[in-house]
Amino acid sequence: MSDMNQTEIEAAAFRRLLEHLDSRKDVQNIELMNLAGFCRNCLAKWYAAAASDQGESISYDQAREVVYGMPYDEWKARYQKEATPEQLAQFNKTS
Repeated sequence: MSDMNQTEIEAAAFRRLLEHLDSRKDVQNIELMNLAGFCRNCLAKWYAAAASDQGESISYDQAREVVYGMPYDEWKARYQKEATPEQLAQFNKTS
């Protein structure tokens, strides 16, 4: 496989991951963190870091808009729920 094909395949897989997360707005970031050790915010941080590695300047807020498909504050107001005490306890135990 050529480097170009690998990059295009990886980019397509990333876009599919974002589509999947977008279709599962019911899944909260704390649930992702507790189960998988990463969340949408982590993806945004990785996206911004990868852009920086390529010499591109993108802010964390811009990266979150890529990942969330809208400004983070809008997504948070529409879809984010208060974490339960159980979720917070599990998060604090594993982080």
